[in-house]
Amino acid sequence: MSTAPEKEDKRDTSRVLGALLGVHAGDSLGATLEFMSWEEIQQKFPSPLRDIIGGGHFGWKAGDATDDTDLTRAVLLAYYDEARNDKKGQGGEGVVERAAWYFVDWFEGRDWPGRVKGRKPRDVGGATAQGIMAFKAYGDASKSGAGEGRAGNGSLMRCVPTALFQRDEGRMVEESMGISAVTHDDGCCVVSCVVYNALVGALVEGKNAEEAWQAGMEVLKGVGDKEKREGRGGGRVESGVGKVQRAMEGGRHRVKLDDFALHGPRSARNFREELPRGASGYVLESLKLAVAAMFDPRSLEDILVDVVRVGRDTDTNGAIAGGLLGARDGAEAIPLRWREKLQHGREFAEIAEYLLSSS
Repeated sequence: MSTAPEKEDKRDTSRVLGALLGVHAGDSLGATLEFMSWEEIQQKFPSPLRDIIGGGHFGWKAGDATDDTDLTRAVLLAYYDEARNDKKGQGGEGVVERAAWYFVDWFEGRDWPGRVKGRKPRDVGGATAQGIMAFKAYGDASKSGAGEGRAGNGSLMRCVPTALFQRDEGRMVEESMGISAVTHDDGCCVVSCVVYNALVGALVEGKNAEEAWQAGMEVLKGVGDKEKREGRGGGRVESGVGKVQRAMEGGRHRVKLDDFALHGPRSARNFREELPRGASGYVLESLKLAVAAMFDPRSLEDILVDVVRVGRDTDTNGAIAGGLLGARDGAEAIPLRWREKLQHGREFAEIAEYLLSSS
């Protein structure tokens, strides 16, 4: 039995739920605009899109969960199972393996909400599919992953439950990295998930953006120091630490969402330098946008409207930024007209309530 002192629980219930629903709201808002360039969005929506209306490339219903929210649900269910089994005194698989098996369920359409049984998801990234199929083949999370150089945002979009329901910092780091690596084991991806979860963890305890930033940078330094001591991963994670640090600084100081959304890649200051891939799914660009959102003093609604107006990977960029904003501002900051449409909204609230009450 551990003799470590129990950490005081400072999590704010509204902020915990806000983080989950913020992912869902940003995802569902951005789904309408997915794959569209800034110029195309300006032409189709000269007045910014402010409502969750569905449609888009995949013909979503208003409030549908895309892969971003569905895979967040998979990670959330892993923590839910872990908590229930702990109450029953049962052991078994750890949370990384539980999450990975839920990824398989999602990918293969095994009794997944809103899907015909056996039907694969409409939208799935290449690295995500590769990692899930490898995990299914080996049944071993350490043998999955799409490999170095596959640095998409497909694990960052789903990682928030670890920040909310793993309160031990060391285990938060390990679980963030492990769940990312099931599909995205590139150093930038696993480190981005750790830092993002450190930001969320600070925000749900009521810390402001500056304090959350400092917490994230401290955890980032700790990961870098540990990698140097242990030489783990052949420098892969250590290299990711430096790149994530630069992305954090870029998001804080050089990305201005209102300017990016209003003026686009041709005219907005720093747009091409900070988003050279056009916000099209690179993990560090999504992290930059989310950090910029966290420091933006405007309302959650105004910020998310601008995040998705930047274009390209709008659902995922919206989801990642939405998680931070919901953790910062609480569930009530998400417009009611958005919350009422979210496919998994009620389930997320019920699971969050259970996990908060059982910890």
